[in-house]
Amino acid sequence: MFRSIRIDAVLIQAVIAGALSFAHLHDLAEAAGQSGWKAWAYPVSVDLLLVAAWRRLRGARRDRSAWTWFVIALVASLGANVATAGLLDLANVPAWLRILVAGWPALAFLGGTLLVHQPTQPTPAPAPAPAAAADPVPVVDRPDVADEEPEIAPAEPVPALPEAPAPAPASASVPVVPPALVDHARKVATEHRTRTGTDIDTATLRARLGIPEDLAGAIVAQLA
Repeated sequence: MFRSIRIDAVLIQAVIAGALSFAHLHDLAEAAGQSGWKAWAYPVSVDLLLVAAWRRLRGARRDRSAWTWFVIALVASLGANVATAGLLDLANVPAWLRILVAGWPALAFLGGTLLVHQPTQPTPAPAPAPAAAADPVPVVDRPDVADEEPEIAPAEPVPALPEAPAPAPASASVPVVPPALVDHARKVATEHRTRTGTDIDTATLRARLGIPEDLAGAIVAQLA
């Protein structure tokens, strides 16, 4: 049992400092007219208020009430220790100090009660989980639609349209050819002559320009 107890220098220092502070508070309370067990209760009251305020500050650093009572208890403890260092005649304590010592129990009781019963900041409750659907829709495993390539159906052959009967030569009218189309056809004919060495015919010009046969014939007649 004793082997598990380690001597800590910080713990020893705390015990010595607490005992000296306790003794100074007792001497000051006794000099102020508090005798017997009452003089021993004053150090306990001051130190407990200091500890309670410090514990409150550990959970809420911005609690002004906890800071206020912590400063009050600290001033009371430091004041008693400084007063017993020869700065105050303990044989002739002034009246204002007797009043402070006599009123300290009520002040300490008020501070301790407020520190204990003051509500802490509520912890935000976690958001409720979304409710599950009553009848979940079964998910069918299938490849991503975006990854699927649409199947291209083979093109159906276009039925040939019946050829319209050729108009009678007597009633045939010569189509009007725009000059811009004639110039473009001339460039096409020149390119055809350079490539093949022969003049372009109506069928070739029609295929190259995508124009009706009668219009192609009129242009070939103008290019001749």
